[in-house]
Amino acid sequence: MAAMHRLQNASRAYDWGSSSDIPHFLGASPDGRPFAEIWMGTHELSPSQVEVEGVPRPLGEVAGELPFMMKILAAGRPLSLQVHPNAQLARIGFDDENARGVALDAPHRTYKDPRHKPEMAYALTTFDTLVGFRPTAEILRVLDAIDTPLTGRLAEELRTKPGFDGIVRIVEQLLSAPPAAQEVAEVVAQCHQLVDQHVDVKRAYMTLIEVAEHFPADPGVIITLLLNRVTLQPGEAAFLGAGIIHAHLHGMCIEVMTSSDNVLRAGLTSKHVDPDGLVACLERGMSRLARITPEVVGTETEVFAPDVDEFALAVTQVAASGAAGTPLYGAGRRIVLCTGGRVELVARGGRTALVRGESLYVDDRDGDVRVIGTGEVAVAFTPDQETPGRLIDLV
Repeated sequence: MAAMHRLQNASRAYDWGSSSDIPHFLGASPDGRPFAEIWMGTHELSPSQVEVEGVPRPLGEVAGELPFMMKILAAGRPLSLQVHPNAQLARIGFDDENARGVALDAPHRTYKDPRHKPEMAYALTTFDTLVGFRPTAEILRVLDAIDTPLTGRLAEELRTKPGFDGIVRIVEQLLSAPPAAQEVAEVVAQCHQLVDQHVDVKRAYMTLIEVAEHFPADPGVIITLLLNRVTLQPGEAAFLGAGIIHAHLHGMCIEVMTSSDNVLRAGLTSKHVDPDGLVACLERGMSRLARITPEVVGTETEVFAPDVDEFALAVTQVAASGAAGTPLYGAGRRIVLCTGGRVELVARGGRTALVRGESLYVDDRDGDVRVIGTGEVAVAFTPDQETPGRLIDLV
């Protein structure tokens, strides 16, 4: 039986979502709700649905449990300050909460599954994110220009204990003994003055101002000064391994990740926070963002393959002039998302048209699949030893 199935995917309307980006991407009219994510995969909290002999079924009944999931993410304002756990911490945390009888859907539940959660973001629009700690010397330049007692104390502590351990100690202090709202306000006022004077250290002060508009008294506002700000242009991708502190700011992207929903939050959110858990998950080697250089296959496809076993992403552009079409990249179980134009996937069992925002599940039972039309498709798949571009460039 051919396995090419159109997906019906669940949406998430979190308060940080955009009211317009995902509806426009799906060709729908905005209704005022802040749509944040569309999930594609078999994760137990929001599995995609497929139609089997006219009856809706969870994708897992056709595909089995997929090791990866794909999301469309649209940030209208900053997301929470967060870290994803490694495999060992995920298993320990999941088992512990189960043993304590914490329901999977409880608002204070942290570990939703026993899996780690490395992830990759592929920008669909200009996408801004905070990720990883700045180097010590850069943090000191950021802090030294801000003339407040709070930033002076933080700078002195970092000089006393520089490097990763010293930076983490500052984060712990800010979360365990949050500064008073007035102290945060003084830093925000100083950053306004510096930006007005056209002074900014690698966008640290403008970022703090942007975040403070939404969370004026949150200690996470101060933590943003410690983090790198990175802008991805459409078509660029970055890898965030487990243990990397981050907070997406705004824009729309495709996320590909392990099939996990484990997030430890410590601020900039109305959701459950776990500052101790976040600090415990922080890992060394975080001062740089892994920006992925794709491997070009043929003339139509770019393959983004971070150094993980569970997932990779291939993005293929096709044009009407290529009447014979282009082979769909990858093998085995794949999720295919149309990100632009109109295409058709032609397989052993027939052909299926897709427009932007529509998705399919494909596997080897479909035989050789080709993409024709004018548009772009993004394909999430599990890489193997033959997948090109498995290395990542640190910038």
